[in-house]
Amino acid sequence: MSSTRHTAIVTTKGQIVIPSKIRRRLNIKKGTKLYIEEKGDELCLKPITPEYYKKLAGVLATKGKLTKALLEERAKDQERENKK
Repeated sequence: MSSTRHTAIVTTKGQIVIPSKIRRRLNIKKGTKLYIEEKGDELCLKPITPEYYKKLAGVLATKGKLTKALLEERAKDQERENKK
């Protein structure tokens, strides 16, 4: 895994812009949800994409049912975002 450093400015609404190079590499598109983890005084952002769910497959003993349900929910979220 490569390490890159970028800066972003927080807007008055608490928003930041993720650099396009990173968005492309991590397949982050409009409507992609991010998992945000607070680690002490650091924030860790992880895109919640189908690849993210596939990595989680097998972590719980659900025989793939949970992954399928999460992917279906993500598809519904995408449909709602596309209708806006």
